[in-house]
This record gives sequence, C-alpha cells and structure tokens, in this order.
Amino acid sequence: MANPPLDQHAPTAGKPLFSSSFALADLARVRHEVEAVSRRCGLDHDEIENWVTAVNELMINVIRHGGGRGDLRLLLDGQLTCEVTDQGRGFNTAHYVPRAERPPLSEAGGMGLWMVGRMADYLLVDSGPAGTTIRIAARTRDLLG
Repeated sequence: MANPPLDQHAPTAGKPLFSSSFALADLARVRHEVEAVSRRCGLDHDEIENWVTAVNELMINVIRHGGGRGDLRLLLDGQLTCEVTDQGRGFNTAHYVPRAERPPLSEAGGMGLWMVGRMADYLLVDSGPAGTTIRIAARTRDLLG
C-alpha cells in the first residue's frame, strides 16, 4: 500500500463522480451509488466487491466514531478515489495507520482501517479536533488510467 503525499491527491484534483452526505439510514443508498459508479468506471466484480466493502467500512467508522454523520465523495484522478469526512473529535492516527500486521480485536474496534488499507491502493488519514478526512483509491487492473 503506497502512501502518496496528500497534495498529490488533493480533493479538487479529480473529476467529481458522486457526492453525498450520509448517516446510518443512508448506508444502503450510498453503497448502491458507489457500486454503480464503480461499475461505470470499469472495475470488475471482485474489484467492486472489495471497493464497496472498503468504502462501507469508512462510512461505518464515521457513524461509530466520527459523530454519526459524514460526507463522501468519489473522484476520478487517474484512479477511482473516495474521500470520507466527518466532524468528530479526531483520533491519533499513529495507532492505526500504517499498520502492517492485523491488530487485535477489541471493543473499541481498530481493525476497520487495517482492513481498508488491505483493500485500497492507498490510504491517507488526516485527523484532528475538527474532524477526520480519509482518502482511499481503488485497487484495479489499471482500467481507469
């Protein structure tokens, strides 16, 4: 998993494909839209399955740890990219990213970002007291380039 500089994948760098605010009640709708966009971008069945799972995990993290509501954007900037933001309290990213080995199960969680990192081409996390922004890119067979 590569970790490019944040400015290399700035939020405005890509062509917007889909944008939505979400809460728990919106998860199914947003997952459906993410799948549809992924299909239009040429991802195959396995790539779509992994991508939608990774994006869903980011949304679940927002609901569970980031204040219950968030925003999601899908962009095309040479590859399919997802950016999820929340207004939560933030967290110490050093405990979660990057992590080569599987973290232990705990009541507080901790495996979600590890799993997302395994399913994405890269994982960028920017977190602080005003909220968290996470950006991932789909692993593909380079169909989008």
